[in-house]
Amino acid sequence: MSGPPPSIVVSGAFDNIGATDLRLLEEAAKLGELTVLLWPDEAGPQLAGRPYKFPLAERLYFLNAVRYVTRVIPVSGVIDPDALPATADFKPAVWVDREEAANPARRAFSQSHQLQYVVVGTDALNTWPEPPPMASAPGKKKVVVTGCYDWFHSGHVRFTEEVSAYGDLYVIVGHDANIRLLKGEGHPLLPEAQRRYVVGSIKYVKQALVSSGDGWLDADPEIKRLQPDIYAVNEDGDKGGKREYCQQRGMEYLVLKRTPAPGLPRRSSTDLRGF
Repeated sequence: MSGPPPSIVVSGAFDNIGATDLRLLEEAAKLGELTVLLWPDEAGPQLAGRPYKFPLAERLYFLNAVRYVTRVIPVSGVIDPDALPATADFKPAVWVDREEAANPARRAFSQSHQLQYVVVGTDALNTWPEPPPMASAPGKKKVVVTGCYDWFHSGHVRFTEEVSAYGDLYVIVGHDANIRLLKGEGHPLLPEAQRRYVVGSIKYVKQALVSSGDGWLDADPEIKRLQPDIYAVNEDGDKGGKREYCQQRGMEYLVLKRTPAPGLPRRSSTDLRGF
């Protein structure tokens, strides 16, 4: 009989979480149950020379929504970037690190603490595999949402969390050419495969897909294939003939208010571009 899976750890600030961060977490989770040791706000000025862009509560909320993460432990005190923060009730077996951060000091720490030290290469962190569909109970309604999801933030996480309460959530991200058509040159910031990967890494999303149509209803081919029961939008997305489209197809049209998770600031992709 095989024993329990090894305890895997990743440690860091995870400020402004992006696709390469999620790829690191995915690769780490392939080795066992993944725990993230999350650095405190005070580590920003200490290590980066500036405050983190996102406060601890927001970084914690985002990480807890990632499908690859088993648990997140916020740590306190002065952070040594070349060591794992001490925790009272958690003893990892494997420290997973990214190639650009790996160094002899971290290897020495791992050896002295009987830790396996695994480094994930930069090339691996810059590939965007399609996350497989999440499992779900039979008989649930299908819910679809659409959008660009170019700068994915805690507000998007909250939206997927709220919408997933209505059924299995399918997110259809706009393909690159259509985003340029709707928003102009310079958009999107990130390619469609990367945007799909980020959205599909959130545990509230059953599956993320890329649209293949055009205009405000570029997801029409995917919607016809999925046959969802509900089309959900936030208030900003209530446009482009979506309401009439749902009436024609006999789908419920659900409009949600844009509200942040409790205790978190309101976020918008437009504002975040200032970062």
